[in-house]
Amino acid sequence: MTDKPLIDALVALLKAAPAVTAIAGARIHAAAPRMPTYPCVVVTRSEGRPVEGETIEHLLTLTCASRFGGPEEARALVAAVRAALHEARPALTGRRLVTLRTPYADVFAGADRETTLGIVRVRAVTEPL
Repeated sequence: MTDKPLIDALVALLKAAPAVTAIAGARIHAAAPRMPTYPCVVVTRSEGRPVEGETIEHLLTLTCASRFGGPEEARALVAAVRAALHEARPALTGRRLVTLRTPYADVFAGADRETTLGIVRVRAVTEPL
């Protein structure tokens, strides 16, 4: 099972969330762009594993990146992403969403000392239609 339908649904949901687009605009990506423009949101990790029969647990990491010159923009973007996703019900292609949660978020300085990074971990469970 690929995580692509879930990733596509989450990206579409974030692109439709006014609080997210007010900060990141359309810079919400399913995969890392070659030359990112900041601030942006990128799905940087995804994992799917069967938990019972055809039910699948998906674990995704969304990275929010900012070069604002401090943590404020990254914090605001993480909060907006988390609020938009937590217990949301986006439509999926070929699967039914059972649950969608954002159990963890963090903001920290990037190794380059110019970028502030925020991560939002997403846990979703899907099952066949």
